[in-house]
Formats: sequence, structure tokens, C-alpha cells
Amino acid sequence: MSARIRPGDTIDGFTIDGLLHAGGNGYLYRVKPPRERDPGFPVLMKVPGVGRGEPTLGVVSFEIEQAILPQLNGLHVPKVIAVGDDPLQPYLVMEAIVGEGLAALVQRAPLVPEAVAEIGAAIADALHEIHRQHVVHLDLKPENVMLRPNGDAVLLDFGFSHHARYPDLLAEEQWFAAGSAAYVSPEQLRGHRGDPRSDVFALGAILYELATGEPPFGEPTTYAGMRDRLWRLPLPPRQLQPAIPPWLQEVILHCLEAQADRRPPTAAHVAFDLRHPGEVALTRRSTWTTSAGFARQLRSWWRSQRATQIPPVRNIATAPVILIAVDTEHPDDERHPAMQRAAAAIVAMYAEYRLLLVSAIRAAPLGEGERLEDTASGKHLEHRNRLRAWIAPLKLPTARTSLHVIESAGPAATILALANANHVDLIILGAPAPGERTLAWWRSVASDVTAGASCSVHVVRVRPRGAGDTDDVEAVP
Repeated sequence: MSARIRPGDTIDGFTIDGLLHAGGNGYLYRVKPPRERDPGFPVLMKVPGVGRGEPTLGVVSFEIEQAILPQLNGLHVPKVIAVGDDPLQPYLVMEAIVGEGLAALVQRAPLVPEAVAEIGAAIADALHEIHRQHVVHLDLKPENVMLRPNGDAVLLDFGFSHHARYPDLLAEEQWFAAGSAAYVSPEQLRGHRGDPRSDVFALGAILYELATGEPPFGEPTTYAGMRDRLWRLPLPPRQLQPAIPPWLQEVILHCLEAQADRRPPTAAHVAFDLRHPGEVALTRRSTWTTSAGFARQLRSWWRSQRATQIPPVRNIATAPVILIAVDTEHPDDERHPAMQRAAAAIVAMYAEYRLLLVSAIRAAPLGEGERLEDTASGKHLEHRNRLRAWIAPLKLPTARTSLHVIESAGPAATILALANANHVDLIILGAPAPGERTLAWWRSVASDVTAGASCSVHVVRVRPRGAGDTDDVEAVP
């Protein structure tokens, strides 16, 4: 079909300017929209390749993208302007993303760890957003990522993607391992296409390449070569680039675990770790500086042989990011025990989670004082210790919990900003009893957070003494 399209041709009012890209998944053309359909930004038209020498897979992948991309929204995917459903002339007209391609950045790798973390967190944000919309990309690679001038990542080419609520055309056609050889996940090679953790694996491969300048598994040209990653451990990034900090190696190798259930449960968890290096729980992965010996490779091979069943898909809702707003300015407040009980009950519902304990405190006096608690650092340490004491009775794994003390004149705004930046699924905080008239931290913060949150809010309220039950809780969507 693409061979018949020439500059100057018009398709449904869109005038072809010229060919931008030709590939197995279709052809991209610069186009000018008709005046009445001009969105106010540059657009591209994508059409499938049909004719002599064109692969059948390209037609199927175009059908997938034509079905999935218009259903996605947000800043992390191109806006769809028009869809042509004529069976003889199908097309997609979409936003032409302005920015820098990740492939160009990979050519300049290795990058400094700060840049790797910033770019990786932006990609993780984008993955989390499409995963929330029931889509797994399954072809994440540098060529399919653009970075807007503000740093946001945009995902391109959904031709190999899987939508949880749509038929999987590639699975039906038995193209299980459709994807790019350097980035495809082990479970895709086993025939499973519906797991968001497959994108986490590909993200790990991109992080590895950005940090070291080399892909973790090379660029195999055969299916047998790709299957090595079912068990073979990549060289530790620090062996290739000793300046890589242990925390970044930990994040990268965690993403590249061969078994999906050993990786971070969601892309949001990866984004959090990349933005909070000090909160990354270090394991033996972070210490490796030489290639895996025979014993470690053998253990990995043995695990791969035992992995005869595909691990269950971890839905984002079953691995939430939870924020608990704690008023450490008033550690003796009666709401704290009720909040601890509520937090323990909620966390017990999930096998995987990330817990953020947040205290928004008043700033230390200007000029600081003589006492330790009157200095900014001393005040911060004191309230961090109060958070640690608050969570200690719950006996939760420290690797899943992080402590955040933030000086702020507006606690509610601080909590909301932190929740948005870290893809928080649930906020837990206290509120005054209905008849309580005294001004309290809880009153203004609870109402403002509940009104402004883009996620669920679990409000813990203590009943006045003598009113029956000792405490009450309520969830506000």
C-alpha cells in the first residue's frame, strides 16, 4: 500500500508531505490536516505495509495499534487525531512528538547515573500510566521512546501491545515472542504476553544500556540466542562501569530478574526507587562487580527449569503505593493508635506494596538556635525518628517503607504533591471528630487532601469519648 502513496496525495483530506520512516510495523508520513481538523500541532499518518515483500506481521501489528492507541490518553502517548477504517486504506493520524528520541541518547551512553535515573523514572511514569489503562507495551526499546522538552517520556508504536480487554491477535497467530531481541522478556519467550512486568524487564535493559553503553544480553539474531536470558545472568553494570553506584545497579538488576515475580511489582515502584536513591534496599545484587560464577549461573538455570508455569500477573491494584500522613508535631495525639491499626489492616491485604510515611513539619527558626532541635538538621532527624517509632509497632519490612520529613507551610499541598509525583494509590490520614471544635493539624489537612487527591483517601476519625466505639474509619474515593 505504501508504494502507492506519494507526496501530494490526499487521503481523507490529509495531504501527504513525505515519508518519515519505513519499517516492518508500517510507514510513517508527514501530513497536513484539512483546516477543519487541524489540531494545532504537527501530525503524522501511519499506514501498514501491504504488497510484495511486506510481512504479514506488519498488517496484524497495525490492526493492534489501530485498536489500542485511540483508547489511551495522557501525556505519555501520542494523541490520535483520526482513524481510517476503510479496509483498503486503513490509517492512523497522530501527534508528531516534539523532542529527542531515546535512541539518540543511547548512542551517547554511558550517561552519568543522575541522567540514567531521571530518564528511567520518566519512562517508568509512562509505563505506569499505560498499565493503569490495561495495556502492556511489549516492545519497549529506545527507538520507541521520545522525551518531550520538559522531560516527560512518550511511548510509541503499540503494534505488539496487549490490552487486557481486547482479543490478542498476536497470540492467536502464535507470534508469542514478537518484540525486539535485545529487550524482550523471558516470559514473552515462554508464550505469555499479558504481564506488565515484561515492560519492567525491558526498562531494566534500557537502564543497563544507558548506564554502561552496552545491552545486557547483546543483540541476538536467533530465537535460541534470545532464550539464553531465561537463565543467563548479565554482567554486573559495575563491572563495565565502576563509577555506577550500588543503588543504581540494584535497581537495574532487580528489573532484569528472569522470573517476573522476582522483579519490582509495578513500574511505579521503579520510578520511586530511581527518584529516591537513599531509600533503595540494597541486596547482594548491588555488590557484584564480576561476572556470575558457575554456581550462581547454575542456580539461575535450575530456577528457569523449574519455572514451568507462568507466574500470575500482578495487577497494579494488588501492589499499591500507599502514603500515610503522620502528624509528628503532636506525637501524643489520640489519633495515632487508630491510624496505626488502620494502616496495619490495609497493608495486610497486599502481598506487595510500597509505603511512604510523610511528616510535613514547620521550618526551624530563622538563623537556627543553640539547641539541636532548633536547627534544621536536628529538627529533621528528630521527626524522622518519630516516624520510625510510629511505624515500628507494625513490624513491616523496612525494604518496603520509606520515611519522608518535609518542611512546609502547607502540609496538605505537600502531601498532594508527593502523592502525585510517586503514583500513590491510597492516602491514609487522620481527621478530627465531627464535634471537635479545636483547631488541629488534622482538620485543615484532612479536608484539603480529601478534596484535592486524585487517588483514594482513607480517613481515620476518632469518636468523642462516650459516643460508643472508640474510633471510626472511613474511605473517601
